[in-house]
Amino acid sequence: MSTPISPSGHVIVVRNPGTGEPLGEVEAMSARDVAAVVDAAREGQRAMAAMPAHQRAGLLRRVADLVEQEAEGLAVLLAGENGKPLPQTRGEIEAAIRIFRGYAGEATRLFGRQIPLDAVPGLERNLAVTMREPLGVVAALVPFNYPVELYAHKAAAALAAGNAVVVQPPARCPLSLVRVAELVDRAGAPAHAHQLVTGGVEVSTALAESPGIAAVSLTGSTAAGREIARRGAGTLKKVLLELGGNDALIVCDDADAEAAAQAVVLGRLARGNGQICCAVKRVYVQDGIHDAFVESLLGQTAKLTVGDQLLESTDVGPLISEEAAERVEAAVGRLVEDGARLVAGGGRRAAFVDPAVLVDVPVSSAAFAEEIFGPVAPVARFTDPLDAVRMANESPYGLHAAVFTRDVSRAFTIARRLDVGAVMINGSTALRAENLPFGGTKDTGGHREGLHETVLDLTREKTIVLMEAFG
Repeated sequence: MSTPISPSGHVIVVRNPGTGEPLGEVEAMSARDVAAVVDAAREGQRAMAAMPAHQRAGLLRRVADLVEQEAEGLAVLLAGENGKPLPQTRGEIEAAIRIFRGYAGEATRLFGRQIPLDAVPGLERNLAVTMREPLGVVAALVPFNYPVELYAHKAAAALAAGNAVVVQPPARCPLSLVRVAELVDRAGAPAHAHQLVTGGVEVSTALAESPGIAAVSLTGSTAAGREIARRGAGTLKKVLLELGGNDALIVCDDADAEAAAQAVVLGRLARGNGQICCAVKRVYVQDGIHDAFVESLLGQTAKLTVGDQLLESTDVGPLISEEAAERVEAAVGRLVEDGARLVAGGGRRAAFVDPAVLVDVPVSSAAFAEEIFGPVAPVARFTDPLDAVRMANESPYGLHAAVFTRDVSRAFTIARRLDVGAVMINGSTALRAENLPFGGTKDTGGHREGLHETVLDLTREKTIVLMEAFG
């Protein structure tokens, strides 16, 4: 179902994607509105830059404490507007709290360097040091699938580094971030240092093109990333992109079939309703273990409960919209047309899609090469592990991959050959820990996001040379 806009064109009605129930409204802001917010953010940035590191850290810890106090309410609100089952949205809120506290620590660790100028003849008596400075006003463009967690990575990092941040929440599920923004204000953020701009493409475009924005951080589709990068190039702003993925999971003959199947179920069919950039999206299984793997996968898939995301017993809730579910249904249909066999699920009811398993998937299928954003597990065969690596690398994306094998040497050999940002050995690709660099190669964008990376990306390095420092 769609997210309708009022006849005036200025309000977005946010609905529960499973029931259509209206949950709230936000303003659909114009480019002129965005420009005014960015202008005000410059004042907020000056205030953030003037704050000592310990004060910035204290602000972020207070935000974390306030979010923690409202964790259950936020989890319920997020589940209602997003569609992820409630136990999963609880985990997302918990991750956001950890991320704010993690960046509080990083705010006090923006180290410079002392560079030995005596490496250059004639400069022996001089001293060079570097220091980190904030970029300015940062725009954070947040996706719908993990909005609170990914917002935390962008906004907390920006504030930790002394920037102001202008956040665009996802249009279909902005209400949780509206509430978090109120908590940031209550925590004592300087005026205009942390602002939300709600709306759709017009808002994103205005932020990317604004000369007052020093950096744009986007998590989203590759198509969106290309457009933001193109529009940001006009003002030479920094553009940080974490984009799509079509993650491969390779199951070798000596693997634990049940554990590999569980990685697909939890990392693709259940978690996030399959709407995760690093979810398992292609499964390659070696001939000798193929039948045992599929049997286990079907058995585990049959136990999943599809339904109301606010019930504790639900494993898979509605996708973000009926249109999104229709796209998943169509992708399954294309796989079947290309020769795959649908052996479980695939049915659609409004925004709900029954977790689907397909086997005998032809690796040449164009649909297999696409990023299907929903609970679909397509399984293909291979004979030689190096063929599986080749097929995995043929994707234009390069976020994560996984390999299941008991042979450590084989695992590391395959991992080194995979052209991706991270490889999980005997685990699901759907893993993101805040203290690890997260991102990929090729059409995934090349950027890495994480506690130790993002805060540095949102600063610039200044060199200061003291002439004749040494007598």
